[in-house]
Amino acid sequence: MRNPVGGTRDRLARRPIESAVGAAIVGLAFLWVTPVSWQAATLRLAVPIALAAIGGIFAEKSGVINIGIEGLLIVSAFSSIAAVHWLGDGGATVGLPNLWWGLLIGVVVSVLFALLFAIVCIEFEADQIIAGLAVWLISLGLAPFASQIVFGSTNTTNVTRFGKVTVPVLSEVPLVGPLLFDTPPQVYLMLVGSVAGWYLLSRTNFGRWVVASGENPKALDTAGVDVRKVRYAAVLLSGVFAGLGGAGFALGHLGTFAGGGDTAIGGRGFIAIATYLLANYHPIGALLGSFLFAGLNSAQTMLQSAGYAIPTELIRTIPHMTVIVVLVFVGRTRLPDAAGDHYESGED
Repeated sequence: MRNPVGGTRDRLARRPIESAVGAAIVGLAFLWVTPVSWQAATLRLAVPIALAAIGGIFAEKSGVINIGIEGLLIVSAFSSIAAVHWLGDGGATVGLPNLWWGLLIGVVVSVLFALLFAIVCIEFEADQIIAGLAVWLISLGLAPFASQIVFGSTNTTNVTRFGKVTVPVLSEVPLVGPLLFDTPPQVYLMLVGSVAGWYLLSRTNFGRWVVASGENPKALDTAGVDVRKVRYAAVLLSGVFAGLGGAGFALGHLGTFAGGGDTAIGGRGFIAIATYLLANYHPIGALLGSFLFAGLNSAQTMLQSAGYAIPTELIRTIPHMTVIVVLVFVGRTRLPDAAGDHYESGED
């Protein structure tokens, strides 16, 4: 007898490969032709995009469309800065540097928001798109409001950022040395998180359950697995990855949080959604695809710094315009069959 869960996985196993390979080629080619300083900046800027994209993959593959990823990046970025400021910038608590406590608190806050989103969507069967927009809008207003209370301004104070981790000898290797062995810890979190996400989704029973939950939840239920628990776990994982991305970006690259406009996150959560659609839900493809958008973001900064006679507003649209162009050329990505659908155990 054919295993319904395994059959679903086998049927879809081939689909992400082509898009993942395409994202990999584009991302690596973009890195290869750029200067080392640009490459280093691209890796740092890719952190929130790649990690949020991987989190979004888990949620959407389970059948829960989480477009509130942008909101999770916002709250984790702000709360990590606020935590370091409250604990004492440059100090340590219980033997652990406060920067790492800030990162942990940012992840916890992101997971709590993801849990709220999961409860609204899974328990109360709210429309997932509207609930995701609500998470984003709440975060967009709450973070600046909290910043105004704590810091007296929508912009927080500056805190010490993560320093580079330098590996002797290996850091001297041409090209890859400065990028991989003389880099801040959030880059390692991104790389390890991408591999861990791929392994968890592709090589474990939990990953098979996530895929089946989004493709054929009835088959998963018949196999004796609680669909609701799988979806809860997948959405909470999206909170973990987004929290690592937002807090890592704030503490490793920014050192502050700007709450004005679209905040310091600047739409990276929405770019993350485009990234995992480009990679067709493949975590490694999402990582490599994020290099393209992060590289364009870096290019935007360099063009502004160089003083080219191009309107700043136009330069800022480069990454977002590229998202549209790339998705047009890649074509339509097939959503999981049950994405956005509610499921009750035992329903026909």
